Amino acid sequence: MNSICDMLGIKYPIFQGGMAWVANHAIAAAVSEAGGLGIIAAGNAPADWLREEIRACKKITNKPFGVNVMLLSPYADEVAKVVAEEGVKVVTTGAGNPGKYMDLWKEKGMKVIPVVPSVAIAKRMEKGGADAVIAEGGESGGHIGELTTMVLVPQVVDAVSIPVIAAGGIADGRGFAAAMMLGAEAVQIGTRFLVAEECKIHEAYKERVLKATDIDTVVTGRSTGHPVRGLRNQLTRSYLQMEKDGADLNKLEQLGAGALYKAVVEGNVINGAVMAGQIAGLITKRQTAQEIVDELMLDLKEVMEARVRQINEELYK
Repeated sequence: MNSICDMLGIKYPIFQGGMAWVANHAIAAAVSEAGGLGIIAAGNAPADWLREEIRACKKITNKPFGVNVMLLSPYADEVAKVVAEEGVKVVTTGAGNPGKYMDLWKEKGMKVIPVVPSVAIAKRMEKGGADAVIAEGGESGGHIGELTTMVLVPQVVDAVSIPVIAAGGIADGRGFAAAMMLGAEAVQIGTRFLVAEECKIHEAYKERVLKATDIDTVVTGRSTGHPVRGLRNQLTRSYLQMEKDGADLNKLEQLGAGALYKAVVEGNVINGAVMAGQIAGLITKRQTAQEIVDELMLDLKEVMEARVRQINEELYK
């Protein structure tokens, strides 16, 4: 137990990433049952869909779970009300400032944990009443910031007094241990849960992740100010070429419209957006959410104990 586990009532300090079109009630409930914090991603979905997902999750688990609210969604106002009405314990937020919803969520006793890409935004979130922050490095899949996890996490830890969750490039006990050494109280993992048995994305998407190598991700959208990391395919090649040629924002948006749905739901991993982090090359097997969480904790224990033995041997030899 640590401050995050105590705050949220979870067994292990492991968050499942709030991945749009991916993180539904099935994977969220499975991760929560395994001892972590499962998260349903609201994405750009309407409030009625989210309400159904929350209720479906409650039928499977009585453990705490969260909802990720994308603040740029046209349904953000309605979604914010739904999570409050449905008694969700934890809200993580991205793509904006949750300040306008903070009073509503706090009145319901909810814990608010924004995703932050920089020290300045982490400080702003703390000042606005956030209970913790997720410091997400550019190694992550999907929408990313510029700083790497290695440099971002310790600077955020030093800058705020609330707990920090590390995200980006973490998929095993070694990355977990590294995050703890950087000062994080917990980790958020997305890409590894893509291949969990309970994750209901298309099989073609899972196979693409399982076959990925260390250099298979690429970032598109830097010219637009909204960089996105995903696995290389025809979509990323076309997008990068259009950026190089100076295509206007409207044409780039048209190319990317619906691309994540194509990959996640339809299995079009050629012209769809196969979002995944740089750690994808480390993921080589399918497991249940329980097996993933158990393995993460066992690996963490073994890594930490091995390093302690090594240090003691060096000090006292």
